[in-house]
Amino acid sequence: MSRKGLLLFLACGIVWGIPYFFIKIAVEDFSAPTIILARTAIGALVLVPLALKRKAFIPALKKWRVVLLFALFEMIGPWWLINTAEDGHINSGLAGLLIATVPFLAMAIGYFYLGDKTAAHPKNILGLILGFAGIVLLVGIDALTHDLEVLWVGAVILAAVGYAIAPAVTAKKAPDVEMVGILSLSMAVTAVFYLVPAILNPLAPGVTTPGLDSWISLAILGAICSALAFVLFFALIREVSYSRSTLITYANTAVAILLGVFFGNEPFTIGMAVGLPLVAAGSYFASRRHT
Repeated sequence: MSRKGLLLFLACGIVWGIPYFFIKIAVEDFSAPTIILARTAIGALVLVPLALKRKAFIPALKKWRVVLLFALFEMIGPWWLINTAEDGHINSGLAGLLIATVPFLAMAIGYFYLGDKTAAHPKNILGLILGFAGIVLLVGIDALTHDLEVLWVGAVILAAVGYAIAPAVTAKKAPDVEMVGILSLSMAVTAVFYLVPAILNPLAPGVTTPGLDSWISLAILGAICSALAFVLFFALIREVSYSRSTLITYANTAVAILLGVFFGNEPFTIGMAVGLPLVAAGSYFASRRHT
């Protein structure tokens, strides 16, 4: 991985690792539809002017089918599935572990759909396995010991499938359209989709006046964890390829867990001490181009 690729990888790992922290704050006062609406509406407000300035808005509008597919597979479906699954059905550790299957799915999609034959090199597969083992240790074996609701485990896996499919579709169907155009339109579409649910159910149960921390969290989730995060992610795809870019799923989980340790008073376990190096080593091997 080049120096630019490494910097983009680390930046993506951070901006997509912190949403879990801020969502945890926001859900105390706001409903899931409101949080998704805020993320995408703010993201669209940030990205639409940028898309217009770069003359990427109209070309993206002409690829409206790709925009709709990206919005469905990347935002509308996965964000609802994950939010609902974690609302009393499965724990966040298991959800993070299931989402960490994205690199495996992306490797298969990259190999069969995009024709990236280097994605399935044995050393890349070894890296994926090492990284996933690290994630298991990071989230803790106890994440698997709770009573599982098979339906909602399947829902999160379906969300992971969506995460793997969405960028592959844009890479295949709209390779010449600058992603800021597709991203801005996709966020606008998702915001419109969640507008009515958010109006009907704006706040968390029992809340009448949201706190300042929750409002700040919504702003950060929209501007940084959505708008900036997606721009960085697609820059990473251009730099290191589609299948390798999804390795940020490992980094995201590591960042989220470390935030919990430093700011959420969560314990730092032996599993974390062993898991972090495994995630780093796995990401290194899986992200390299082997011949």
